[in-house]
Amino acid sequence: MGKIIIVGLGPGDYQSLTTKVEDILKNAENLILRTVKHPVVEKLQDMGIRFESCDDIYDSAESFEEVYEKISQRIIDKALEGKNVVYAVPGHPLAAEKSVELILSKANENIEVKIEGAMSFIDAITASLKIDISSGLKIIDALSMDRQRPDPDCGNIITQVYNRFIASEVKLILMDYYNDDQKICIIRAAGVENQEKMEWIPLYQLDTIEWVDYLTSIYIPPAENKKFKTMDDLVELMETLRGEKGCPWDKKQTHETLKPYLLEECYEVIDAIENGDIDEMIEELGDLLLQVVFHCQIGKESGYFNINDVITFLVHKLVSRHPHVFGDIKADDESGALKSWEASKKDEKKMETHTEILRAIPKAMSALIRSYKVQEKAALVGFDWPDVEGAMAKVEEEFLELKEVYKTSNNGKIEEEIGDLIFAVVNVARFLNVQPELALSKTIEKFIDRFNYIEEMALKDGNELENMTLEEMDSLWNRAKTHNFNKNDEN
Repeated sequence: MGKIIIVGLGPGDYQSLTTKVEDILKNAENLILRTVKHPVVEKLQDMGIRFESCDDIYDSAESFEEVYEKISQRIIDKALEGKNVVYAVPGHPLAAEKSVELILSKANENIEVKIEGAMSFIDAITASLKIDISSGLKIIDALSMDRQRPDPDCGNIITQVYNRFIASEVKLILMDYYNDDQKICIIRAAGVENQEKMEWIPLYQLDTIEWVDYLTSIYIPPAENKKFKTMDDLVELMETLRGEKGCPWDKKQTHETLKPYLLEECYEVIDAIENGDIDEMIEELGDLLLQVVFHCQIGKESGYFNINDVITFLVHKLVSRHPHVFGDIKADDESGALKSWEASKKDEKKMETHTEILRAIPKAMSALIRSYKVQEKAALVGFDWPDVEGAMAKVEEEFLELKEVYKTSNNGKIEEEIGDLIFAVVNVARFLNVQPELALSKTIEKFIDRFNYIEEMALKDGNELENMTLEEMDSLWNRAKTHNFNKNDEN
């Protein structure tokens, strides 16, 4: 088997090459350059050093992922043929070099791979910009920004901004994290004498720079005015509120005292959704998120858990509960997905019977929601009416049973039959894809609106409800039913 030596050509100035790398280049049996598009290459040609490049792969491949895959395989194949290969890359071999990463992953125990470093373009950029990296610096590949996210709290260097098209794509992504007028620095050929070019511009002008090429990178300093606050900002704020100099009310709260607020915020989110008010949804979802962070801070102070434990547990649970997405289970529709979820949950919680699943539905839920979920889970194993007609017939049956006992003094039986009737109505709602809790809430609002109407009409006529007969109020109620004060009121 052959041997692979991977060397770095530095940021572009030949003088930045180490003498060791220079000797390796001069004495290489098989020198392969990732690309000839590098300022050092002209010097190598002048010195009569023979080499081949991988630029033909750039010309034929359809994506950069394919480019790096083919380049790495070419180097590995040479070594498998028994050749000693020197593979030279721009900058440092371990600084934003995907082809090197792939070579290292592909090389087996029979292929020796050695790396000789060089001054990286990161060194050149930080020297040219005169920035201190000890305050934090994140290196991001422009071609991998779907996975590598910028961090507005520290400096960021975006590498491999090959052309204006990539610059435009980078700009659009950065605008999700920074204000449009965020100052950024475009730097080309950093550290290369007579070739380095640097310009500070606002972010929105990034794709207007005409001299962007394969030697171009972007530096973004820490944002002075962050476009968005992050989860870390919220966690830190909560720590302050609960801290020594924080809010007396916040410091006094416990998991128990916060329970009513958690429930209240859930209902307010639902109201916002029902109202279709986006601004209200943003506010109320924020209030709900605050409750989660509040509980996590209390958990952290007690030493039991923190926000990272909650997020980690949630991510693992979502993956394990979706074997039809992350595993080999198939689910072609919503029903299949629900069955897959329930099967995973049953296995995860070591439940041996379906009854255990039903009993695990929290009793703290409203009875309407809980009954809906119980019926829904029972239906997953086939315990269900074949269609809504059977559910409707059950409502009629339960109503007749209630009529048989409602005039008796057997309150326990009356309560039972009323419960059976409501449970049967929930079943009909489930078949019709209606959430009974929400349906009842709308009916309550409708009742209040109509009641308000009859009271206003009575006062307008100089009457008070207390002095009116039921027949008089009922007459106004019927008028209220035809009055168009509620856009959702059709009955």
